Amino acid sequence: MWNKLAAAALLFVAACTDGSGTVTPSFFNEAGAVIDTGNFGYATNNNTAIQNGDKQYVLSLANRFAEEVDTTVNFAFDSAQLDQEARTILRQQASWIQQFPEVRFKVYGHTDAVGSQAYNKALGMRRARAVVAYLSSQGIGRDRLEAVVSLGKSQPLIVTQGRERRNRRTVTEVTGFVDRHPTVMDGKYAEIIYREYVTSAAPRTGLKGLSATGTTGE
Repeated sequence: MWNKLAAAALLFVAACTDGSGTVTPSFFNEAGAVIDTGNFGYATNNNTAIQNGDKQYVLSLANRFAEEVDTTVNFAFDSAQLDQEARTILRQQASWIQQFPEVRFKVYGHTDAVGSQAYNKALGMRRARAVVAYLSSQGIGRDRLEAVVSLGKSQPLIVTQGRERRNRRTVTEVTGFVDRHPTVMDGKYAEIIYREYVTSAAPRTGLKGLSATGTTGE
């Protein structure tokens, strides 16, 4: 019985690798190395972001951005040119972004399935850069559009091998805060909330007031 257990243990040790295919005894590796997929230790960073409020507010703003603004613009086949509809959407995005000078954004470029993977990744990048350039022309600093990422045809909205306009798109997303910005450098967000609170107090109608008789005043 003992010999069988020893053989099984030896087989387990021999099966451990360092991720490169090289067989190494598990007792030479760090604890957790066998199950680590490259994210080991991220829990601490995640907990820190939750505790100081950064991650919570990034998620909150990301949800708000997606609810209040159309985050997606579409493109003609094999094109990175912005049409009138795309420019209208991007002006709305820029208007929203300008209200939050503390926030950074990423623009993800996508294509439909027609064409090679390499070509479509390059096309997705051109589309994302076109969006970044237009947002910059609307007064958004390039340092806030920190990354341009192309996902090519890897994440279609509509699963099809043919041409599909809805897959030919870019998506703008909230990704974090500007480093060392005076209102968020210490993880506090109260200044931003207060600013929005004051702005929300402004009247939303065109009425100047009502007289004692109930008629509109001049």
